[in-house]
Amino acid sequence: MSSLVIEKEISVEPTAIRAWAENRTIYVELTDGRIIGFPADRFKILKNATDRQLKEVALRLDGYALRWESLDEDITVPGVVAGNFQLSY
Repeated sequence: MSSLVIEKEISVEPTAIRAWAENRTIYVELTDGRIIGFPADRFKILKNATDRQLKEVALRLDGYALRWESLDEDITVPGVVAGNFQLSY
């Protein structure tokens, strides 16, 4: 008698352990060691933010979201990793 083992691949959404802004680019360090960056100009509210406001980025929801309190702006980390931006270049 033989048996069949079916393995189900488990997908884990990326989360951030650190975020910062530098030269109008937002950087996110992920739990898997990757560091990704995106231009602030790819999001409506961030495009009009000052450099000082951009630097106020904070992690929320256990690293699943980026938050700018003074701008009342939230962006999901999985969305950024997937390349989901509001504005095109």
